[in-house]
Amino acid sequence: QVQLVESGGGLVQPGGSLRLSCAASGFIFNNYWMYWVRQAPGKGLEWVSTFDTDNSNTYYTDSVKGRFTIARDNAANTLYLQMSGLKSEDTAVYFCAKRNRESPSSYYGLDYWGKGTLVTVSS
Repeated sequence: QVQLVESGGGLVQPGGSLRLSCAASGFIFNNYWMYWVRQAPGKGLEWVSTFDTDNSNTYYTDSVKGRFTIARDNAANTLYLQMSGLKSEDTAVYFCAKRNRESPSSYYGLDYWGKGTLVTVSS
């Protein structure tokens, strides 16, 4: 019954800002690392950001560093991606996903993904 539902996507002008949300249910949200992954039109999947729930560390791909911020509200079971200074290259379907196992473990993977929310950066 794990569910991840993204929202907040839409059309935004270059240089604009947008906040994506991922509502999680069916698991103990605060025990699992969470991820944002995106897929641009005609492109493969690209990892965007990770929230390390063990140490509250955050990680970003180089292209979004300084512009995107990942955050989570454990009380609300919600993961966020705050995006600013948006560029046309950021146009993509954005997915949130959870890590399959609590830490520590011998192996990890991403077992559940949302269906995504489309962000279009254009004039």
